[in-house]
Amino acid sequence: MKNLSDINVIRAVMSKHGVTFNKGLGQNFLVDPSVCPAMAEAAGLDENTCAIEIGPGVGVLTAELAKRAGKVLSFELDERLLPVLGETLSEFNNVEIINQDIMKADLKSIIEEKCKGMDIVVCANLPYYITSPIIMLLLESRLPIKTITVMVQKEAADRLCAEVGSRDGGAVTVAVNYYAQSEKLFFVPRDSFLPPPKVNSEVIQLTVRKTPLVEVKSEENFFKVVKAAFLQRRKTAENAISSGLGLKKDVVADALVQAGLERTIRAEKMTMEDFAKLSEILL
Repeated sequence: MKNLSDINVIRAVMSKHGVTFNKGLGQNFLVDPSVCPAMAEAAGLDENTCAIEIGPGVGVLTAELAKRAGKVLSFELDERLLPVLGETLSEFNNVEIINQDIMKADLKSIIEEKCKGMDIVVCANLPYYITSPIIMLLLESRLPIKTITVMVQKEAADRLCAEVGSRDGGAVTVAVNYYAQSEKLFFVPRDSFLPPPKVNSEVIQLTVRKTPLVEVKSEENFFKVVKAAFLQRRKTAENAISSGLGLKKDVVADALVQAGLERTIRAEKMTMEDFAKLSEILL
């Protein structure tokens, strides 16, 4: 097997197939040989596991997943990388490269067809420019996924793994906590990549909950309130929600009081239960 963490090997394989780096697609290739094995191990793979990967690059993580999982489905949008992956992963017969945009793919049908009877996990080095949309797609689709182990920009990791009700928390923090339990696994410095990005990274793991953390009558209303509350973080929740949802301030003020909250509270100080109560009173 080729050493896909060696810069010269990566360049040679890509040059052979006439491929250059595409920063527009967030392509930064891992050259630290310790990262991908650690990610694959953390994903908890075995022969009964179907691992879903997003953006395999030249196949560094894909190979580690293939060594441990029963099957690997790897979504690669860039057609130019298909022959590269065909070469770098040629020794594995349990890998399927799917040339589709993960955001547009019918994941439910693909999983039902290709991973029947298997445990489903996601393990990927996510493109930074689309990290949160991918994670929310995976969670909101209610797919039979057990865990999501991903490398993301450190700043994104801080938000995704923050405690709800803390200064680092935001709308995406609430959303992730609603569907999953989040945990930071390990730090990955920027010089672990080729070309090196401007930021450091972190590997996090989301363990998908069997039932949401709080019970709400309407998820749509719950997330409307959450989104509005964080839309203008410098404002109080009363002002932000009033502005974001087009409601009169006295209506929001009354709802806050009914929910047992101070009118001056800010969104970052609110708990999951607070948002749940408020959404049911307001909408």
